[in-house]
Amino acid sequence: MSLNFSRIEPTLPGSQTLVLPRMLPVRQSFPRGAKVDTAATVQAGFAELENNNLEGKSIAITAGSRGIKGLADILRAVVMELKSRNAQPFIVPAMGSHGGATAEGQVKVLESLGINEAQIGAPIRSSMEVVPLGTTSNGLRVFCDKLAYQADGIVVCNRIKAHTTFKGDYESGIIKMLVIGLGKHRGAIEAHNLGFDRFHEILPAAAELFLSKTSVLCGIGLIENGYNELAEVEVISTERIMRREIELLKEAKRVMGRLLVDEIDILIVDEMGKDISGTGLDSNVTGRSSWGLPGFVAPPIQRIIVRDLTPATKGNATGIGLADFTTRICAEKIDPTPTYTNAITAHVMQSAKIPIVAENDQQALRAALVTLRHGIPKAPLIVRIKNTKELETLWLSETYQEFIEKSSNLEIIGDAKAVGFSRDGALEYD
Repeated sequence: MSLNFSRIEPTLPGSQTLVLPRMLPVRQSFPRGAKVDTAATVQAGFAELENNNLEGKSIAITAGSRGIKGLADILRAVVMELKSRNAQPFIVPAMGSHGGATAEGQVKVLESLGINEAQIGAPIRSSMEVVPLGTTSNGLRVFCDKLAYQADGIVVCNRIKAHTTFKGDYESGIIKMLVIGLGKHRGAIEAHNLGFDRFHEILPAAAELFLSKTSVLCGIGLIENGYNELAEVEVISTERIMRREIELLKEAKRVMGRLLVDEIDILIVDEMGKDISGTGLDSNVTGRSSWGLPGFVAPPIQRIIVRDLTPATKGNATGIGLADFTTRICAEKIDPTPTYTNAITAHVMQSAKIPIVAENDQQALRAALVTLRHGIPKAPLIVRIKNTKELETLWLSETYQEFIEKSSNLEIIGDAKAVGFSRDGALEYD
């Protein structure tokens, strides 16, 4: 089911006479390490594990719902390594309530990310059934995916990065995938019932319980840099997961992408979705968090416009509520079922609220301009990005030119373009 809107024609006083600054194509520079040889790294990491006798053993490998560059290659390398040891690997979706909290929906999420048996070399086994593992001292009941629990071993593969709602020693990574990803819908509900403001304490306690009650073979921690490249792939023995993830999270935060300007009047985001970020719009980039918890450092942004959803998000618009304006094209792609399921499970109702819907890009931009604090500036600071994950190249208004020339991390890579609109009001540059 999708949403439908009648013709949208709000009154926008003064908007017809607005003059927009030209836009400059700009490249941002972030820390970049050596290129990672995925297959060699996985092979070397497994060789160092103490438990190398995997003959005939069934091994569950986790796969989440995020669009991690190279994830299919990593999973394929893990599958090949396990098969070389005569193990019987399979993929298990580890994504809490995503995919509409159904086994079939979670398989479809993986398929949209290019993860299937033909590509990976191992079957996908999906179920929402869980096994209770116990209760932590801080009152969290912990669960494990039944298929993973019944396997002889579990390989927990996930990207380690800054979370979009809370801050702590453990944010998004292996620990969270254990508790919430493999906890499936039931485990996700239990954790979120205690609130994001307690995640910094409940996640490590629950992960320690999980590790003591299951047969986790190892973790595979992934770090992406600001170029969306794999900056690090590390096979982590079970006994090192808790302490090593703390170190890897610090490194992930150091190399992550961000907006390298000091303030923004209007941020235009071409697309958002669950494959981009857990909140669709990464709070570490925008500074806007659905819970309003501290620790999110970003340039102050007055207005955010979201133009569209990614195809891979399958209508899940979680995070759309962090924007101020969106377009009819985007709004009519929203599927309330996965969006609301995600928001209710995570107790982040704000993230599912639909912002003001404009008929098109032109109307959205005009509405954003007339609602800027202190009135419309003669030279508004406008930034346009593809999404909050792909940040190497972006568009900055000419009003940033002096700032760009003084920055060692920003480079103009082309001629300035005048902002125009097609006959149907879609944004385009002349």
